[in-house]
Amino acid sequence: RRVLSSSLPRLVREFVAQNNTSQIKHVIQILSQEFALSQHPHSRKGGLIGLAACSIALGKDSGLYLKELIEPVLTCFNDADSRLRYYACEALYNIVKVARGSVLPHFNVLFDGLSKLAADPDPNVKSGSELLDRLLKDIVTESNQFDLVGFIPLLRERIYSNNQYARQFIISWILVLESVPDINLLDYLPEILDGLFQILGDNSKEIRKMCEVALGEFLKEIKKNPSSVKFAEMANILVIHCQAADDLIQLTAMCWMREFIQLAGRVMLPYSSGILTAVLPCLSYDDRKKNIKEVANVCNQSLMKLVIPEDDEMDEAKQSMTLPAEPTSEESISKPEAASSGESLLVRANKSELDITALNQPLSFPCSSERIQVTLNLDGIVQVLDCHLHDTSIGMMTRIAVLKWLYHLYIKTPRKMFRHTDSLFPILLRTLSDESDEVSAAEVLLKA
Repeated sequence: RRVLSSSLPRLVREFVAQNNTSQIKHVIQILSQEFALSQHPHSRKGGLIGLAACSIALGKDSGLYLKELIEPVLTCFNDADSRLRYYACEALYNIVKVARGSVLPHFNVLFDGLSKLAADPDPNVKSGSELLDRLLKDIVTESNQFDLVGFIPLLRERIYSNNQYARQFIISWILVLESVPDINLLDYLPEILDGLFQILGDNSKEIRKMCEVALGEFLKEIKKNPSSVKFAEMANILVIHCQAADDLIQLTAMCWMREFIQLAGRVMLPYSSGILTAVLPCLSYDDRKKNIKEVANVCNQSLMKLVIPEDDEMDEAKQSMTLPAEPTSEESISKPEAASSGESLLVRANKSELDITALNQPLSFPCSSERIQVTLNLDGIVQVLDCHLHDTSIGMMTRIAVLKWLYHLYIKTPRKMFRHTDSLFPILLRTLSDESDEVSAAEVLLKA
């Protein structure tokens, strides 16, 4: 009772003056165990108020006892009584306000608690959590001690939340971290890019707009610093979202793919079959998806230019020692029934389907236009092209693009393409019977 009386701040200040840490810890323990974590709501409320008062009395020394002060308050974030959750927000706000930068070693547990309260059904609790959230953002922004490496695993996990308020909370933090000069979030983009594209499909216009802004800022950074971008680690993520049913996701992913191909050059060549799987169908879109069609056409043309005569001469043993070949279906997605690289990228991405960890190995690639040795997965490319030629439902512009690709490959890599002539010849013959512009392209191919 004495501890919760009005003399608590004076008592704590006396212990601080005496450097009596054991008594300070004893006071905090009583406030925590006997009050804040009590079975009785009124005792819990008193304990929360007492912990906040204790922190204020400790002043700058509160940083020495933050674990003991914070943990019981965070436990009350889960209280069934909304009033107790609000008092917990208020108590933690006062603790953080006093401690300032000293709370950063405890950032993950604070973020975890706040991310849950962001979706709290009680408006007063939400309002209280927003005040605490803004305070914590100010602290992170003004500090150079933020542990980004330790935070990324939590961010990667929470970014897959389906709750709108939690998503808004996540995006707001990504925008803040992007704005801090000393924090290089771009290094960890492969770990959160898939989650960002999924949030881009949210039903809320406000959240979609926030996500668009965040992705736009990342793309600006990529254009400014292409030499430090892990293009290859994000290639398959883009391929998957380039096939999204949502127009905004598909257009955004296709714009990213265009920039990746143009900035990274031949680094993207090992992922050609997946890129073609995503891009080729878009070439037959009508005017309702004109923007996607135009960007897809640029991707297709830029990718085609990456195939050079040297690809026909490279020693395949050497190629295997340079950039990794395009991942197999097992590496691209977790579904074992996917049979080919083309099929592996036809699925829609979600947390369980996309193996993010497989894409996060540290790689470093040159991003200039110089010719570097990469693995040209010609068999995979031809398989995708052949599949599109056999699909009678595919639009004419897509089929013409396929024929142009085959012609280009025969010109640039005739030795390797010769292996595929027997399988391609029958379908090219059948194409001659089509009453379209495809006939002239097929005739050229057959003559070649």
